Amino acid sequence: MTLIETVVKVGIADMNTVRGIGSIRTSGLGSCVGVVLYDDTVGIAGMVHVMLPSSAIAKEGPLNSAKYADSGVEELIRSLKGMGAALHRLKCKMAGGAQMFQLSSKSDRMRIGPRNVEAVREILEKNNIPVIGEDVGGSKGRTIEFFVSDFTLQVRTVNEGIKIL
Repeated sequence: MTLIETVVKVGIADMNTVRGIGSIRTSGLGSCVGVVLYDDTVGIAGMVHVMLPSSAIAKEGPLNSAKYADSGVEELIRSLKGMGAALHRLKCKMAGGAQMFQLSSKSDRMRIGPRNVEAVREILEKNNIPVIGEDVGGSKGRTIEFFVSDFTLQVRTVNEGIKIL
């Protein structure tokens, strides 16, 4: 019997999980950050594709928690714990957070990529989740795929090839 590996796709401002064999993938990471949390003891992982650093700027109406670093990472932690992960075993790998455009002003509001990375790090620190590997910053887009079989993150960067974390 041949096992079919599943590729779980995560869209922009989206979140999903995978268990056992298979992988989880997102593309379109410019200033966005792809955050992978995993528990290698039970073989589960989840990914959130965050667009903005803080849900405090959300307009009225239903909140898409995956859109924001603060609420998205917290929601992913809750989801993984519900699947059997233990908070003290969670680890992180992440990529993205590029500064896609050269800015003439020094406005902090326009530094979306770096601010996304900072916001993700704050939530991870608050939850004592170590960052095991990262490919953040720069000015190029990325596609990432996390493989549950060996807990590696494949990062494809425009014009730079593939990096394994």
